[in-house]
Amino acid sequence: MSEFWLISAPGDKENLQALERMNTVTSKSNLSYNTKFTIPDFKVGTLDSLVGLSDELGKLDIFAESLIKRMAQSVVEVMEDAKGKVQENLLANGADLMSFVTHFEWDMAKYPAKQPLGSIADTLAKQLAQIEMDLKSRTAAYSALKTNLENLEKKSTGNLFTRTLSDIVSKEDFVLDSEYLITLLVIVPKPSYAQWQKTYESLSDMVVPRSTKLIAEDNEGGLFTVTLFRKVIDDFKTKAKENKFTVREFYYDEKEIKREREEMTRLLSDKKQQYQTSCVALKKGSSTFPDHKVKVTPLGNPDRPAAGQNDRERESEGEGEGPLLRWLKVNFSEAFIAWIHIKALRVFVESVLRYGLPVNFQAVLLQPHKKSSTKRLREVLNSVFRHLDEVAATSILDPSVEIPGLQLSNQDYFPYVYFHIDLGLLD
Repeated sequence: MSEFWLISAPGDKENLQALERMNTVTSKSNLSYNTKFTIPDFKVGTLDSLVGLSDELGKLDIFAESLIKRMAQSVVEVMEDAKGKVQENLLANGADLMSFVTHFEWDMAKYPAKQPLGSIADTLAKQLAQIEMDLKSRTAAYSALKTNLENLEKKSTGNLFTRTLSDIVSKEDFVLDSEYLITLLVIVPKPSYAQWQKTYESLSDMVVPRSTKLIAEDNEGGLFTVTLFRKVIDDFKTKAKENKFTVREFYYDEKEIKREREEMTRLLSDKKQQYQTSCVALKKGSSTFPDHKVKVTPLGNPDRPAAGQNDRERESEGEGEGPLLRWLKVNFSEAFIAWIHIKALRVFVESVLRYGLPVNFQAVLLQPHKKSSTKRLREVLNSVFRHLDEVAATSILDPSVEIPGLQLSNQDYFPYVYFHIDLGLLD
């Protein structure tokens, strides 16, 4: 399963024995895989400050999870032609997400434990806010690029009545630069081809004989050229309409056609450049991406490097990748790492608030083996740690018992500190 339970219990002898009992029962019953979750000794500060920080960290936790889910979805959108490779690009410090969580170590260099807890939380909040601001800017630009490209593609995929004709016609199809003559394009229904050939010269005066040519077809009809004198355009259009022939309003402009073609080419190239990948070796301890090359030239490096990475590291990781995908990978890693640090902070703060001073608790990371076993696992934990809060534990084990003054449902309150980590970011 791609979820973890992060819990803590007091570190005294009685509760350490309870943790051992939990490990024994969950192991024998194959309910979960359990590991210690190491959290540094932080500066506690006042209990009042911890209460305020508890609320702030709760909001920051929700924000961080939402942000990394949005970033994961952005990776899916950018890699629309290689969605099977998305999970390989969602890494944390070069490792897959489950490995990072189970081997979590507090980053002392980035978030010094000697700083006040509030300062660490502020650093994390500012880091995530900057990533979100950059994400909005970059994804907005990419969305605009996709929209412009889709609009151009729609013009190329409609029927002869609506689609662009710039990729169908050529200069040779028209009489150009004539003071008197002009070439029109007429859409003729397929059943009426013979009628058109017999009647087009007589639809109006001054139609050039044998000037029609079929230059394109779709399922409904064909696009024919016809050359006539400019002075009879209106009369010809009227007679053509009476015979269910449709004159397309199109005048050959070589510069405009060239501009439209170049715009389509540019947009296609820009879109590919946001994703371009090659076989990229990751940091030590990780796997290698399977080869899925796109032969276009990258736009350049991301504007802002992720904290903690130098230029050489970023270049070695992102070689051959487009700037948007590379930025998403680097900053998804940073945001995910920050999120797990927030979880660690929340465990520390809630453990001190619940178990008191001096600080003495043990955090444990549980990975339920399967969804169907989570209810049984919860029952085991509530039974083992019911001595921490007899009233709450009794209420959880027996829903008929109410907790006086407690507004939370039985599913929301536990006799131990508990946080959930869901790695199903693409669900």
